[in-house]
Amino acid sequence: MSGTNEKNTVAVRIFGQEYSISGNMPREHIIRIADHVDGKMGEVADVLPAGPMSQVAVLAAVNVTGEYFMQEDLLAQLRQQNQQLEKDAQHYVQLWDEVKRSFAQYKEEMAGSIEQKERAVREQREKEAELAQLREELAELKRGNETLRARVEQLTADASRQDHSEEENIAMIKELEMKCRDIESSFFDIQMENINLKSELESYRKSGQ
Repeated sequence: MSGTNEKNTVAVRIFGQEYSISGNMPREHIIRIADHVDGKMGEVADVLPAGPMSQVAVLAAVNVTGEYFMQEDLLAQLRQQNQQLEKDAQHYVQLWDEVKRSFAQYKEEMAGSIEQKERAVREQREKEAELAQLREELAELKRGNETLRARVEQLTADASRQDHSEEENIAMIKELEMKCRDIESSFFDIQMENINLKSELESYRKSGQ
């Protein structure tokens, strides 16, 4: 249709007869309609060549109306398909939103896992530092114990040559031997703590993998 109220009058030929058709439609559109009707009446006349013009016109109108209804049905199907597509699109949008939420939750969980892993690594390093310190203390204790035992043996060997009385020498030797036992007891405690720290360190390493 044209955008104005100006009427167009067009002379057309339909089924061998001249007609003047007026309307607000563009001239080309009126000619197209007339040609379509002329063609439909020609198709009917080919089937009913001896039929009167009124019968041909009616059958042509029936054919055109049938085509119109077919187009309406097709348009209704297209509208239904369009509605279904809109529903499907909305469904996929919802799925996409769920995927984005799941991904955001996954990133949060991964961030928490990374923090746990970093904390485990820090604790592991602290345990390793404690273990290294215990090893140093253990080595120093061993050296001190060996020195003390050597001193006890030397005092025992030299007891007869010293000016102390035999009782004083025996008391000094017993005191030194008690110190040796105390050191050996401490040495055993440190060894047990060393074993426990190794076990804890191994657990942290496994949990950090």
